[in-house]
Amino acid sequence: MIKTLALLSLQTGLALASTHHLPLRLSSLPEPVSIAAAAQPKADESCCEAPNNGEVVGLDDQLWGKPGDRKELLSSIDNSLRYLQTEGAAKVYREYPVPGVSRERVVRSLKRFKELVSSSKSAVALRDAVKKEFSFFQSIGNDNKGTVYYTGYYEPIHTGSRIRTAEYKYPLYKQPADFANWAKPHPTRLQLEGLDGLQAAKGPLAGSELIYMKDRWEAVLVQIQGSAKFKLTDGTTTTVGFNGGTDYGYESIGKALLRDKKITQSQATLQGMKKFFAENPKELDTYVSRYNRFVFMKDTNNSPPMGSINVPVTAERSIATDKSVMPPGALALVHTNLPFYQDGKLQQRLVSRYVLDQDTGSAITGAGRVDYFMGVGKEAGERAGVTGGNGKLYYLLLKK
Repeated sequence: MIKTLALLSLQTGLALASTHHLPLRLSSLPEPVSIAAAAQPKADESCCEAPNNGEVVGLDDQLWGKPGDRKELLSSIDNSLRYLQTEGAAKVYREYPVPGVSRERVVRSLKRFKELVSSSKSAVALRDAVKKEFSFFQSIGNDNKGTVYYTGYYEPIHTGSRIRTAEYKYPLYKQPADFANWAKPHPTRLQLEGLDGLQAAKGPLAGSELIYMKDRWEAVLVQIQGSAKFKLTDGTTTTVGFNGGTDYGYESIGKALLRDKKITQSQATLQGMKKFFAENPKELDTYVSRYNRFVFMKDTNNSPPMGSINVPVTAERSIATDKSVMPPGALALVHTNLPFYQDGKLQQRLVSRYVLDQDTGSAITGAGRVDYFMGVGKEAGERAGVTGGNGKLYYLLLKK
């Protein structure tokens, strides 16, 4: 039996009664069984259409299988608890419209879950304790039936230069000092940097260059990802992070390429698009210049990747959602297919995993979108590039 809560949705800062925009509902989950006994969907199947889908919900597949993972999860919980003590969190939860989801309850839930993770001897023991003590609030998804679309993101490691050279010529920019005074509508990307991406030195971005990169597509991806790690030509390393952007929404370059039949569905991955643009550089100028949003970066001095709630995100344990509808910092459970390397090849595997909701993104809107943080570096990027499929999302709160 599923009980739908009488919730409210936020629109332009005002809480408006609406039964059509309920982000969460209280779920009664079926009895779980061992993950080994659950049906494993093939890579091209939605996990949520698999028979026995609910049977693995709550059975974390990684905590007792990956060295150090429990320590990382406990650290991620502490990061959320630190955020929840801030005045910013207090303000968010004072205005959060879902009955029964309060900052105090989220804090108590995280503290108790931390105790259970520390004391449980197996995935089954943790699952059973969680099922006994916690209520599961399910996202209504993008269809009001719980279907959530998952993507993956990561922090790449790039080479870069503090000075422009013939090799390193595509800049990332810090936010201009006068950006707050820019007239709206803001200039488009094409107006700011020209068709080839090299004309910004002559316009309002002049003097705001932060780091130069070899590849224009990689520079655009840093803006889309929102953070990156760099090995610089002077032998030092640094990191950069999101520092605001122009007043345009996210536009998917991959979807535009698909719509124009420039690539096939199987090529619509980060690796596939990189290969396409390397082979068709003029198309890169065309499609990047159509992406109006321009993102500014700041030097974060080798800090770990940070989420939107200003705490570090943790590989495999942090997610990004729309923070206008989902509870920031809260404990959640993802249930979807994710790619893993096996015998040198990426293969999809159904997972049920505890995570913390610590980030957001311009492309992550509504109750039906989740971005899953894969980690840092090449392998994380390869996995993120082929992550995309339906799943379920639950938030866990102690029973009253």
